[in-house]
Amino acid sequence: MTETVLSSATKEVVLGFERPFVVIGERINPTGRKKLAEEMKAGDFSTVIADTTAQVEAGAQMLDVNAGIPLADEPAILAETITLVQSLTDVPLSIDSSIVAALEAGLNAYKGKALVNSVTGEEERLEVVLPLVAKHGAAVVAITNDETGIPQDPNERFAVAKRIVERAADHGIGREDIVVDPLVMPIGAMRTAGRQVFELVRRLRTELGVNSTCGASNVSFGLPNRGGLNAAFLSMGIASGLTSAITSPLHPEIRQAVMAADVMMGNDPDCIAWIGTYREPSPDGGGRRERGARRRARAAGTAADTAQPDASIAIGDDDPLPTGDVAPPEP
Repeated sequence: MTETVLSSATKEVVLGFERPFVVIGERINPTGRKKLAEEMKAGDFSTVIADTTAQVEAGAQMLDVNAGIPLADEPAILAETITLVQSLTDVPLSIDSSIVAALEAGLNAYKGKALVNSVTGEEERLEVVLPLVAKHGAAVVAITNDETGIPQDPNERFAVAKRIVERAADHGIGREDIVVDPLVMPIGAMRTAGRQVFELVRRLRTELGVNSTCGASNVSFGLPNRGGLNAAFLSMGIASGLTSAITSPLHPEIRQAVMAADVMMGNDPDCIAWIGTYREPSPDGGGRRERGARRRARAAGTAADTAQPDASIAIGDDDPLPTGDVAPPEP
């Protein structure tokens, strides 16, 4: 299976179909955030510092960095922001800009293998962004729109993705370094938006063999309880083959949905990450019993796959039997 390797100077993150889902923190982006835009334009990075720390502490494995501020020196601000963020954390970064000069400035400042966000299927864009990606040995987000705009038909979006993969190969960029964005539309404006993405993501995995990402928060735009919708969308997207998303890790429901999906997809071996986050310590050693039960289950080999569930694995002696939906403890 295709794996996309990204790195900072000291840390590596891998996107893959059999890997845990990768959350790319979305908050270092002044779009729609007037206060942050004014700060960054004035050289004040206090909010950037706070957002970097908060997102990493909340579990983001990567961070998206954008400096798109009208009438500002975007290349200089983006390079300065990347240098600052890399001094604060070792997680890899996605360098986000629609300005080629800003992408180049960001790549020149970056230490490691970055994710360039993004290239579209427009011929002019392909001809300038792909050589830049190849020059720096980076990976790139391929957005599935072209000169005609955003196709409403997911088959047309797939065709754009396929064309970008083929053109990237002409520049020596393998499909392992292409991460396709299927373009998430607001579900409140297009009732089939979710189905379209899930269908396209499945094809990206089975037919093109490429990893995928998206701006997950777009799906809930204009609707109440956006966190709940985003969480449901991510769970269904992961089941369809989505391997990463640019989203906010600060919402507990998002973190829980992603971790639960990893468990269900078999990408959290022995449920270690889930248990480490949600299991409350048992005063009489219930945790040791659970670990012992899991070791016995693993030792049983294939027999464990066909055995009836052992209540002692999932429920400690002091745990009440489940009687319905129970809210989990806050992470």
